[in-house]
Amino acid sequence: MNHTRSVPTRVVSAVLALLIAVAALFPLAWMAISGFKGKTEVLRSPFQFFPDVWQLQNYTDILHDPAFVRAMTITFLGALVFTVLSLAVNSCAAYAFARLDFGLKGLWWVFCIMPMFVPMTAILLTSFVVVTKLGMLDTLAVLIIPGLASSAQMFFLGQFYLNIPLAVEEAALIDGASRWQIFVRIFLPQSQGPFVVVGIGSFLAYWNAYVWPILVIQNPDLTQIMQYLGSFRSDRGNEWGLLMAGSTLAALPTVVLVLIFQRYIVNGVRISGMK
Repeated sequence: MNHTRSVPTRVVSAVLALLIAVAALFPLAWMAISGFKGKTEVLRSPFQFFPDVWQLQNYTDILHDPAFVRAMTITFLGALVFTVLSLAVNSCAAYAFARLDFGLKGLWWVFCIMPMFVPMTAILLTSFVVVTKLGMLDTLAVLIIPGLASSAQMFFLGQFYLNIPLAVEEAALIDGASRWQIFVRIFLPQSQGPFVVVGIGSFLAYWNAYVWPILVIQNPDLTQIMQYLGSFRSDRGNEWGLLMAGSTLAALPTVVLVLIFQRYIVNGVRISGMK
């Protein structure tokens, strides 16, 4: 009887999941397929999802554009460096606040967590003035260093570290391990799930950045991929098929990243202690 009553519930859940999946994937599918369309087909009225004739010209043209390849490469390298450094900085800070006692700890925690509640646009101008005074404009450092410390990531990792049993840490201290050894040999090996979540968040934040690179980067050799796509229409006119092809290729690294680590993302969100 219970099984019979649960059938409608399962059907409704499946239908809702399908609708959500379609709504989420439709823009990506349309973008990818539009890359196979001609110049006049993308914005054709009435709307047409599939092209009259499938053609690879847009994809081959964009892949043979040195500016596009350079933007993809420099953005990918910058995102990797940013992700690694972000994990290092925020994990160390999270461990210090979660497991160490030091003077004015509460005050410093408030100071570090406060930026999480401040919109980025509110400090955009002051941040630009600071990096200008430091002579960081038109360098890869200006894209990486200002965003390394993240209040949200410190809080997320800190909550995970608080759930690791204190007895394990005390036993290591009794055995003569230093705080650094405890962090490296006990805490880091347990942080795979949270690190994947934080790392992917850092990678996506860097990869999708648009406003900040426009403000601080003028050197064509350092143009980021979102900068390139953002200036595409002014540089290339109304070649929408080419733009859709470039946007699809720019989305591929992040989509592949999420697909590879989706299992770790789900497990990482469920912050728990050691098994």
